[in-house]
Amino acid sequence: MPRTDVDGVSIAYEIVGEISGEGRPWVLTPGGRFSKDYPGVRGLAVALAEHGNRVLIWDRPNCGESEVCFRGDSESEMQADILAGLLRKLEMAPAVVIGGSGGARVSLLAANRHRDVASALAIWWISGGVYGLLSLAGYYCAPAVPAVWNDGLEAVMSIPSFEETFMRHPPNRELLLAQDPHEFIATMERWMEAYCSCGGELVPGLPDDEARALDIPALVFRSGASDPNHPRETSEQVAELLPDAQLVEPPWPDTEWIDRAAGKWQGFERWPLLAPQLTEWASATLD
Repeated sequence: MPRTDVDGVSIAYEIVGEISGEGRPWVLTPGGRFSKDYPGVRGLAVALAEHGNRVLIWDRPNCGESEVCFRGDSESEMQADILAGLLRKLEMAPAVVIGGSGGARVSLLAANRHRDVASALAIWWISGGVYGLLSLAGYYCAPAVPAVWNDGLEAVMSIPSFEETFMRHPPNRELLLAQDPHEFIATMERWMEAYCSCGGELVPGLPDDEARALDIPALVFRSGASDPNHPRETSEQVAELLPDAQLVEPPWPDTEWIDRAAGKWQGFERWPLLAPQLTEWASATLD
């Protein structure tokens, strides 16, 4: 698997599709702390590549085979900065920047913080609302605080949201153990606080005023009315904020997210269904 160093962090990635360097560049970011190998991620990349595109899939820091990284005001902002650096290093900027759930947030932040790396933006399953955002803080960051406080840094490696990256990239163990425990706890608390729902930031890390100025073409897929983690109103409000956004219906039923949460889907297997809408929109917008 190819790897490259971005701002001192080793990143695992793969480029799917057209190899001459002439196809339109895309970058797809998964949600959660799931890797590029999670079911459905590569499938969407392959479906997009069939239309002559080059599609970058990657493991964010703290995901899959990439290194861990515990810096920055929030985990999403740190990952967005690394994404921008990766696109520049691979000479794939500007790219069509796309992603779902946590990948939607990272894509939005990367496009806003680094205007040179994004030609267009497509996002789905946008986390929002008090419950949706605070549940992220409780899942990704909160368990590490008592773990380190009571049992030391090594306990982080058995936390469900962290354990894959330590299994798949063993050097991450030493990188974790090199942290100062008190600074690590402070980082987790800072990253938790970044998810707190507050006025003026519909999406954590993206002030509403800056979203209104993010004038690149955007495609926003409406969330299901049944989805408490990615509320429908959040997707609609994001589409209203972005000045050049289209709000569209996704190619799956309203219950898609809760069906997945209930175990009907094991991953993001149905993400490849997005490919026709994405390619048609990109061609109409960018060609």
